[in-house]
This record gives sequence, C-alpha cells and structure tokens, in this order.
Amino acid sequence: MEFDDLSHKIIGCDIEVHRNLGPGLLESAYEQCLAHELQQSHISFESQRPLPVEYKGVKLDCGYRVDLIVENKVIIELKSVDKVLPIHEAQLLTYMKLAGVSIGLLINFNVFYLKEGIKRFVL
Repeated sequence: MEFDDLSHKIIGCDIEVHRNLGPGLLESAYEQCLAHELQQSHISFESQRPLPVEYKGVKLDCGYRVDLIVENKVIIELKSVDKVLPIHEAQLLTYMKLAGVSIGLLINFNVFYLKEGIKRFVL
C-alpha cells in the first residue's frame, strides 16, 4: 500500500471515530476506538509500542511509547487538547526519528471538525 493511500485510509478511520464520539473524551478512548476501526479495515498496526532511545550506541528503555504505528510506516500520535502546541509536533517528529519512520499523523480529537485537528508530517 502506498504511503498516501495508507494515510488516506487512516484518516478515514479517524474521521469515523470522531463522527461517532465527537470531542471531549480522553486520548485513551480515542486510541481504543481507532484501533478497533483500523482492525475492522484490515489495516495492521501496533498500539503502545515501546520506543527505546539510542544513546551512544546503547538502546535505553526510557518509557516512551508510540500511540499507534501502522504497517511500520506511519506513526499516529493522538491528542485530546484545546490547542496543539509546538511541543506536541516536536514529540511526533522525535518519535518518527527514533523509530525510523518517515510519515507521522498528529490527530487532535478535541476539535469540532476533525479536519482542523489533523497534521501530517514527512521526514
């Protein structure tokens, strides 16, 4: 599956979750529902995958976890916040670098229209 096609399918799943739940819930609720949608769409993913930090050639478990990684190609970082801040974007970009993944989606479900809460990043 091509990256753009995959991103499009993921965003479709995000929209379905938002359409059914709306804004105002915790990130964990959106994550579980999105995982269900991805599974129903036959899209392979992992949730809460540990992300070690490599420091001077040593991989260290510092407790970082990726919300969702889809087909080892796209990292999805979920938020439910009033406003996405630059630190949220930096977090996703850092996760992408650490995981060696070139596409990331930052999804903020705490918006009236989900298209306002989607940001796509490419390294």
